[in-house]
Amino acid sequence: MLITLIAGARPNFMKIAPLIHAIQKAEAEGKNIHYRLVHTGQHYDKNMSDTFFEELDIPMPDVNLGCGGGTQAEQTAHVMVEFEKDLIAHPTDVVLVVGDVTSTMACSIVAKKLNTKVAHVEAGIRSWDLTMPEEINRMVTDSLADYMFTTSNVADRNLNRQGAILVHNAQCTMHDEKLEEDRYAYERCPQRVWRVGNVMIDTLLKNRPRFRKPKVYDELGLIDKQYIVMTMHRPANVDEESHLKALMEQIITNVYGLPIIFPIHPRTAKIFYNLWGDEEQLKQLFPNLHIVEPLGYLEFNYLVERAKAVVTDSGGITEETTVMGVPCITLRDNTERPETCTVGTNELIGTRPEAIKPALDKLFAGEWKKGGIPELWDGHAAERIVDIFVAAIH
Repeated sequence: MLITLIAGARPNFMKIAPLIHAIQKAEAEGKNIHYRLVHTGQHYDKNMSDTFFEELDIPMPDVNLGCGGGTQAEQTAHVMVEFEKDLIAHPTDVVLVVGDVTSTMACSIVAKKLNTKVAHVEAGIRSWDLTMPEEINRMVTDSLADYMFTTSNVADRNLNRQGAILVHNAQCTMHDEKLEEDRYAYERCPQRVWRVGNVMIDTLLKNRPRFRKPKVYDELGLIDKQYIVMTMHRPANVDEESHLKALMEQIITNVYGLPIIFPIHPRTAKIFYNLWGDEEQLKQLFPNLHIVEPLGYLEFNYLVERAKAVVTDSGGITEETTVMGVPCITLRDNTERPETCTVGTNELIGTRPEAIKPALDKLFAGEWKKGGIPELWDGHAAERIVDIFVAAIH
């Protein structure tokens, strides 16, 4: 069996890496499973050098389709045109997509139109917010996928609502009482959905012993659990200058003078400096705010693991903080990863600036919840996926 793995952006490679390792292990054991890695080039990232692939211990992609830039429609069209050429030239048994970027949806459409099976890793994740392009990508991909691998029972239920109907866990046994009662559905529907855990956590746990101290840690004299890590990039938070200004002022003035480490996203930086001028002016205004360049995976997670808390609007970071037991304050009105709130260390406080002080007061009062780790987030999700391909998918 040949599986074509699709990655469109830097975070996709964090999800693909453990799948590559699991396939390589199965190959070494003589199992009939192989892969080809396609990078659509959706996001140009100057940090994606050879070092990036060395950090994750994965080979360079077999091809980079170079489909960066443009509007949502232009990018979707570009990926579809280029991937169609690639897939015709390199037929495969299964196209495996991860996550929810434009490339995920575009490559799924191409594969289905060429009568090729599609597998979706992180299927069933939903925010139910159709203003998010990612939500549309998720819904379209899941509607086309032949095989869906989920991170939690919440994702299972979402797929059931969509009509996937037959859901299995990683041991291929039914686990939803309503589905067990629906014998007609059981008899007429092929097995399509498996709950396997979270491949992002596979990467996190494998690399946790390898986290690397960034230069900024010593340069700023940081002390474990005595600083805040912040990330912010979503349009709802950064595109309107007055709103971004209010958010930042609330965060900066309510952390009791602790250093705030802010690896700034390029789209955020442009608006940020329009508000407050250059770095020197910022230092005078906010001496505890430290803006740094985006960090590598190992360096960024070194900071997160040792932080007092993380303030973010990222979905993936909420998963990582949950597993590392780090308090996480999420500046969003909804989340596609509710288990990070119901089980983990994350709290969703919305995008209103006035919600920030109560959350930080709770943190500094020592009243933040301890949290736990969701079921099957144990570092073996990719192994389960490959085992299913070998044993159950032909």
